[in-house]
Amino acid sequence: MTTNEKITSLFAQNNGILKMAKAMESGVPKSAFYAYVKKHGTERVAQGVYLSPDAWTDAMYLLHLRCNQAVFSHESALFFHDLTDREPKPYSVTVKTGYNPTGLREDGIKVYTIKKELHGVGVISMNTPFGNSVPVYDVERTICDVIRNRSGIEMQIWQNALKQYAKCQHKDLRKLMRYARMFHVEKLLRQYLEVLL
Repeated sequence: MTTNEKITSLFAQNNGILKMAKAMESGVPKSAFYAYVKKHGTERVAQGVYLSPDAWTDAMYLLHLRCNQAVFSHESALFFHDLTDREPKPYSVTVKTGYNPTGLREDGIKVYTIKKELHGVGVISMNTPFGNSVPVYDVERTICDVIRNRSGIEMQIWQNALKQYAKCQHKDLRKLMRYARMFHVEKLLRQYLEVLL
């Protein structure tokens, strides 16, 4: 297999989106990668991230590649869990306190920050509508997040999400209450759930 064939194969395996670092890990020299990019009209979509001309742009996956600590949260997580019928615009992500979110905010992304020790609570992998795996908070963490930040989220969106969650057959109320204690929304959550359940 030639170097060009190897790069083409790597793009195909990754739905047309490839990090240069991944190509180099596979033994592709940097100079050969740049030559391929130039020859094939491959677009640089973020630092070290390239999109083949025939690929669909998966904005959620590109955001994940650009900032791998960003976890889809709040309205974006509601979308992943089918608790809203609106596609989240702008996307909402949560990063660790101390990360500089200026670049993300300049690109119109809603960025929340949280202490390092709480950042990883409830992270799962889910697929974007294009089939790429990205980190998303699980449904119980998402419910706690939208209640904590309800003043910054349209009331109808978070109230509908709570109603949908209350009807959900796969809800885990023990986990929800454990998270609610961690995020200091237990009292508020109990009030809402008493009305809904």
